[in-house]
Amino acid sequence: MKFPLLNIDGGKSDSIEVSEKIFKLKVNYRLIKFVIDWQLNHAKPRTAKTKQRNEIRGSTKKIVAQKGSGGARHASKKAPLFVGGGVAHGPKGSIYKIKKINKKVRKLALAQSLSKKSNDKNLYILADVKKEIKKTKEFNKFLIKNNLSNVLIISDENSLKNINKSARNIKNLKLIKEEGANIYDLFKYTSVIMTSTSVKKIQDRILNEKN
Repeated sequence: MKFPLLNIDGGKSDSIEVSEKIFKLKVNYRLIKFVIDWQLNHAKPRTAKTKQRNEIRGSTKKIVAQKGSGGARHASKKAPLFVGGGVAHGPKGSIYKIKKINKKVRKLALAQSLSKKSNDKNLYILADVKKEIKKTKEFNKFLIKNNLSNVLIISDENSLKNINKSARNIKNLKLIKEEGANIYDLFKYTSVIMTSTSVKKIQDRILNEKN
């Protein structure tokens, strides 16, 4: 399928051939939610941990006799009841396990997310930027002209160098390399701009079973 190609300087538009296996798929929202949850769990693993009763150092000697003291029965100072004792039902840190997802499933979810943006008319392909844009005003002009806001830009390395200086200070805009393309960001931002080289590389990565 053919996709219109935007130019940063507003010049004559062309088109680019893209794969329907990536940009024209039916979206399975349960699959996408599953992968987003996996991604978020990877991004922020649970590291908080408190010591439990058996991890506290100290004597296990009984504080008072079992009977005859007139008070409650206590085993040792390690009990959660006492200051310096273990914590009852506290976070256990690394015992939390992150689910594993097959690479093919992650690729399919990424392709379906790109299809969702394409179907909603929120995906734009930009011709590779070969000349450095230094002024934010110039890049902002391109966004306003194409009615783009809350934007994720997925760029190849060369284009990234040329637009980074002008785009990095724009509010609600995120700039990432094509190898960092992920489902969470695709759904977080309203509009997605991809450079033509990044499209080719992502297509190759998804369609090539060895990658």
